[in-house]
Amino acid sequence: MRLSEMSGKEIIGLDNGERLGVIGDSDLEIHSETGKINAIILPGTSFFGFGKKREEMVIPWEAVVTIGEDMVIIHVNKNQVLQEGK
Repeated sequence: MRLSEMSGKEIIGLDNGERLGVIGDSDLEIHSETGKINAIILPGTSFFGFGKKREEMVIPWEAVVTIGEDMVIIHVNKNQVLQEGK
C-alpha cells in the first residue's frame, strides 16, 4: 500500500471506537536504515477545533490491527501510547 492511499484514512481506537485523527494529518516515524514505519505521531489538536485539545500522541506501529478501506484500526493500552510534553 502506498502512503498516498493511506492519507485520508481515519485512525480509530478499537477499545472505545474513538476517532483519534487522520493519517494525512499525522506524521510517521520511519527507521532510517530499514525504511520500516516505527510509529504514527498524531498532532495535539481537537476535533475540528471543538472540544478539549489533547497532547501529541505517539502510537507504535505494532498497535495497528488492520488497515481498511476507510480507516486504520489500532489497539493500544495506556502504557503503549506516549504523550509528548508529559
